[in-house]
Amino acid sequence: MSAPTLPLDSATIATRDSSPSAIVFDDVHLSFSENAVLRGISFRLALGETKALFGVAGSGKSLILKLAMGLLKPDSGRITVLGHDVVAMSEEALFALRGRIGMVFQESALFDSLTVRENVAFRLTEEHGASDEEIERRVREALRFVELEHTLDLFPSELSGGMRRRVAIARAMITQPELLLYDSPTGGLDPVTSNTIIELIVKQRDVYKTSSLLVTHRLQDAFTMATHQFDTQTSQMRLLPPGQHCDVPMSFLILRDGKVIFDGDLHELAQTEDEYIKEYIS
Repeated sequence: MSAPTLPLDSATIATRDSSPSAIVFDDVHLSFSENAVLRGISFRLALGETKALFGVAGSGKSLILKLAMGLLKPDSGRITVLGHDVVAMSEEALFALRGRIGMVFQESALFDSLTVRENVAFRLTEEHGASDEEIERRVREALRFVELEHTLDLFPSELSGGMRRRVAIARAMITQPELLLYDSPTGGLDPVTSNTIIELIVKQRDVYKTSSLLVTHRLQDAFTMATHQFDTQTSQMRLLPPGQHCDVPMSFLILRDGKVIFDGDLHELAQTEDEYIKEYIS
């Protein structure tokens, strides 16, 4: 991938939230009828950290993202996002908070009737009131970052699945968010295209160091992220030497039966004695 452009200036960085955590879940419970999906979920995403969230289908991974966005309310427990108690917030306050969060949805969720330019610009147009010139500049910067500036006037139907995911990442980045949430960004993609998306996520992580929570069903994606770092000199991911960690903290969260059964880094995951986890990652 080509060298990254850096639209995020030092003034923007200086104004970011200085609280120690981007997300905190404290004993969160959520049920649907008689089905208890989350049964006392507790974890912390530190500012600047990337955390990969795993679990079998139906374990509540995507629900955790919706709870963090304030799209759902838990039955009990506390959820703090960028220093705000989202459980207690009004819808108006939640709307403002969501403006500080970038979300990459499953299957990209682009607007079919809008061009790539219009899709990426959507949040700036709807929420920020920027000038046309500013919007155009930032749209081009975001698309250049994901190497799709040439697709400005195309429609989603004219793009491959991998290109649509890259446009979705550009759209999530356009507001220079303090927190990024990824919901299965490689779901349904072939291995080669999946690796391209993971390389882009690693690039975003290492260039901007944005706090990120990533839901994935592909262990290999998270292992790649934990063992590689984006090299701005070569504009490529490089494999880290054995024992060396990437500059941005990377951790793993595994759910089972509505509870967190693992929360730690790659070394701790490799050393686990839990039989379920060993089988899950084998």
